[in-house]
Amino acid sequence: MTKKLNLQIRQGETFQRIIRWETPPFVYKSISAITRAAPARVTAATHGLTTGWRAVVVSANGMEEINAVNTPPRDNEYRQVTVVDPNTLDFNTVNSADYTAYVDGGYLQYYTPVDLTGYTAEMDIRDKVGGTVLFTLSTGADARIVIDPSAKTITMNVSAADTTLITWTRGVYDLEMYAPSGATTTIFSGNVSVIKQVTTA
Repeated sequence: MTKKLNLQIRQGETFQRIIRWETPPFVYKSISAITRAAPARVTAATHGLTTGWRAVVVSANGMEEINAVNTPPRDNEYRQVTVVDPNTLDFNTVNSADYTAYVDGGYLQYYTPVDLTGYTAEMDIRDKVGGTVLFTLSTGADARIVIDPSAKTITMNVSAADTTLITWTRGVYDLEMYAPSGATTTIFSGNVSVIKQVTTA
């Protein structure tokens, strides 16, 4: 499923955007502890996550405030995690100090990370759908897209020197991922806007 993601580039500044490719099915890891602290720390043996991945807590007893409200959780209920070790992670945006005490149970729930090994990517920015190409990012010679299978990240990078040369202000894009098998998947699409540079060196 292609997700909508609008991008904003500031002319004269380095543009960087890190994205992560989530896919069904859900992964569930049993929780054995949640701290009442800032940030909330969750213990879930062999959770399998990397820092920056999104997850939610479901069905925890006692500390109901930390549970996702909806089943399945809505997209805005997921929060990025910071990995402490293979069994522990923090929800940095969650202050659970005033929550009721965790009793037992619950699961850490998250989408399956796609194995990015061997993937390449390309992203064309056009003036309109099917229109003129304004800018291209890829894992090819320009290296404006970097794929890190171990971190499970896809990073878009455009140098300040390159953004300075941009003359257009609006466009549309899609990001295509190419599997080693030859399959092509569009994972993100949306609008691109450019904020013009005021101060120049």
